Amino acid sequence: MLPRRLRIALDRRRHKDGPWAPLFKDYSGDELVSLDCETSCADPTRADVLSIGAVRIQGRRILTSDALDLKLAPPQAMDEDSLVVHRLRRQDLQGGLSTAEAVEKTLAFVGNRPILGYHVRFDLAVLDRQMRPLLGFGLPNGAVELAEIFLSRWGRPDDGLDSDLRLETIARKLGMPVPKGRHTAYRDALFVAVLYVRLMHGDRTR
Repeated sequence: MLPRRLRIALDRRRHKDGPWAPLFKDYSGDELVSLDCETSCADPTRADVLSIGAVRIQGRRILTSDALDLKLAPPQAMDEDSLVVHRLRRQDLQGGLSTAEAVEKTLAFVGNRPILGYHVRFDLAVLDRQMRPLLGFGLPNGAVELAEIFLSRWGRPDDGLDSDLRLETIARKLGMPVPKGRHTAYRDALFVAVLYVRLMHGDRTR
């Protein structure tokens, strides 16, 4: 499989004059989009998207009044292990959008802004696989990984668990409470956005 950067370059060449050409332009604004997907399983090579949540960030502001919260129609197969995480049953997805509708709404919301996430490359890989048969390209957006930003600004957690970069650990190090309640794509995207703003603009607590 080609590296993502090379695939984007090839897609840009093929679609530079097409209806989706604006997606391939370099972004010059001050926003990014925190995005999260709930999927049918944990394998990006076969996972289907069940729900998509996204919220825009502008400097220190999280624009919750303009957010994306999509539910897709149920796929043929859903992994029981993933069900424990996202708690989306087949009946919860009845009446959901088709993949094509969800992809179009997501692209319209995100535009060419960079995409922020936690394990963001997983979400991008799943979305790419859903998009390519429909549009002939994957997401061309820049990717911003919350855990990598945490490492670059704070270093490894100093609690003896060098590999512990769970979202809960990052939140604790930033002095932020972990929200309780149902695990959804939108709530996860919003939580990552809150941690990002705290990480980039807040004072260190240690």
